[in-house]
Amino acid sequence: MTTHVRDEAQGHTATVELPPGQGFKTWFRKHLAWIAIGALLAGLVAFLAISNVSGAKDPRPLSAHNPAPDGAMAVAEILGRQGVSVTPTDTFGDTMEAVANKNGATVLLHDPRGFLDQTQLEDLMAGADRVVLIKPRLKTITAVNQGFRPGGVVPEATKAIDPGCDQDDARAAGRVSAQGSIYSGPVVCYALPGNGSGVYAASTDGRLIVLGSAELLDNQHLALEGNAALALRTLGANANLVWYLPGIEDLTVTDSAPTLNELAPRWLAFTGPWLGLVVVLAIAWRGRRLGPLVFEPLPVVVKAAETAEGRARLYQDSRAVGRAAGNLRAGTLTRLAKHFSLGADATKDAIVDACAQHMERPAADLRSVLIDFMPENEGQLVQWAQKIERIEQEATTR
Repeated sequence: MTTHVRDEAQGHTATVELPPGQGFKTWFRKHLAWIAIGALLAGLVAFLAISNVSGAKDPRPLSAHNPAPDGAMAVAEILGRQGVSVTPTDTFGDTMEAVANKNGATVLLHDPRGFLDQTQLEDLMAGADRVVLIKPRLKTITAVNQGFRPGGVVPEATKAIDPGCDQDDARAAGRVSAQGSIYSGPVVCYALPGNGSGVYAASTDGRLIVLGSAELLDNQHLALEGNAALALRTLGANANLVWYLPGIEDLTVTDSAPTLNELAPRWLAFTGPWLGLVVVLAIAWRGRRLGPLVFEPLPVVVKAAETAEGRARLYQDSRAVGRAAGNLRAGTLTRLAKHFSLGADATKDAIVDACAQHMERPAADLRSVLIDFMPENEGQLVQWAQKIERIEQEATTR
């Protein structure tokens, strides 16, 4: 590559031949800032494009548009291919409008945080042809008032549950594999042995169904046992399905938490100010009587023997034989390890072996005293302390 260099003193331009690659390096350094900006913009555009194309449309659990393991996009797609019109909704108003526009609609309701109140649930029950509740809370179960009650949870050791009932959907689906809650009701299926509650509960007329586990619908567990069959038959009974996941927009004003004034008893409004005045007067009285605090350093030296004796008396008063023995054993082993230069991280076995080799005694005998023995009363503690003291003296004086 060639470049032109102008000589100002002579007033002419000279042509200089640069080594191979030197010109590109010079150009790269000159435009490095613009190259970095362009690369950053290109990366941002690529990230946004990939996110819009391949990202999950709805990250909420059991969403009909969520392809993640905890989503329910698979069962929604299968229902759509079988001719069921699936309409996802996020608000109570949109749900009631969809129910009104569709004749004989089934409503799937998954409200894990209990956003809907009793009035909303009653309106939903009255407008829908069928309502399927997914793992409802006690507040929701109480509001529908159909004889359902929570009955506990499915044990983790339970891998599969048989229908154990004459309900058509449950008999056709067979065994299911799901962890979650169990409920009692007029019709109970998939009940645990010795328990009247099950993962599937329904009203007598079949208009209200309670599924106690989200694993019956989510993408991760849909292919297990008869989960898919039970989910498809339960949700696909009608030609129209409204998939309702309530949000914070459905909260009413009455659902707000009560204030402190509402929770406090009425008599507190009269006695509270009086008690406050009494406290202020007491503080002022005691403050004038005692005067201000004065900080004065006091040089105090506590001897180690006094500290050890005081701690021993505390152990004696509390009858902490085990803790006292542990401290004596730890101190003895630490001093022996230091005497034999074994280091701070020496194990108990290494310390015992070093003592046995130095004292020319069986390691098992020393281990039984230094490590294995644990006194049960104060008399045994005293005798054992004397034994380990003799062992320590013999090991350190030889």
